[in-house]
Formats: sequence, C-alpha cells, structure tokens
Amino acid sequence: MSGTDKLTNKIEEVSGKGKQAAGDATDNPDLQAEGQKEETKSNLKQAGEHIKDALK
Repeated sequence: MSGTDKLTNKIEEVSGKGKQAAGDATDNPDLQAEGQKEETKSNLKQAGEHIKDALK
C-alpha cells in the first residue's frame, strides 16, 4: 500500500467519524449513517490493501 493510499483512506475514515459525531450531536440520523458508511468503506479499502501487501 502506498503512503498516499494510506493517507487518503485515513482522511476518509476520520471524515466519516466526524460526520457520525455531528449526526449524533444534531440528532441527524442521515448524517450519522453517511459517516458510518464512509468509515466502513475506508476500513474495507484498508483491509484490501493489507491483503494485497501480504500477497507480495
């Protein structure tokens, strides 16, 4: 996994956590769900990259 991919995935994960927190604070379930979706997507990307690295 390149450093750029790691950074991009981490930024996406943090953004998702921020949206979840904002959704919790404002009682906005749509924003919370969007944040969870972003975080999950980022975690899946990271897992896929780790698998690729392990197979090298």
